[in-house]
Amino acid sequence: MSLQAHTEALASTLAAAKLVPGSAPLIPDGFKPTTELRATFAEKAVALGNLFRVSEVKAAPTISFAKEGNATESQTYTLLLVDPDAPTPDDPKFAYWRHWVVSRLKPAESAEGKVLTEYLGPGPKDDSRPHRYLFLLFREPEGLALEKEDVGGEEFVQRRSFQAAEWTARHGLALVGVNWMRGAGDGWTE
Repeated sequence: MSLQAHTEALASTLAAAKLVPGSAPLIPDGFKPTTELRATFAEKAVALGNLFRVSEVKAAPTISFAKEGNATESQTYTLLLVDPDAPTPDDPKFAYWRHWVVSRLKPAESAEGKVLTEYLGPGPKDDSRPHRYLFLLFREPEGLALEKEDVGGEEFVQRRSFQAAEWTARHGLALVGVNWMRGAGDGWTE
């Protein structure tokens, strides 16, 4: 898919899922990605809102993205995986739930970086409607050296209510790529 086609599909699905400004301040109004962010669990790719069950997302996905048009070879990126629907879509009082944070990523078919928050797979309950999960890729400013302490603790209660928009602004991170999925318990039925 071309970047332009991806941009159009992304805008359409984000609007339909109410993941646009106002309900998701992490994504600025009129956002246009400058790279296509790909996340794959085993052989199943995240594709702008497709559904995954808890059993499919136990292990961290493979992340990949292409170099931005005018980026230097030394350019690095930070990835966030957050849940705006915690603990449930009907009562998101713990949004954003911080599932995974990785910094110092470089464009590659299998990007690897410095883990700041260990991966914790999505785990919506069977009686909850599906949650939306955002994969957000940010360009880091030159010289940024984030540490685990800059994000917060790994404990369950330390991951909830992550102030993602404020955190990314404080560190000068610029959003360049978005993908998202829905997640449901293994026993959830429509």
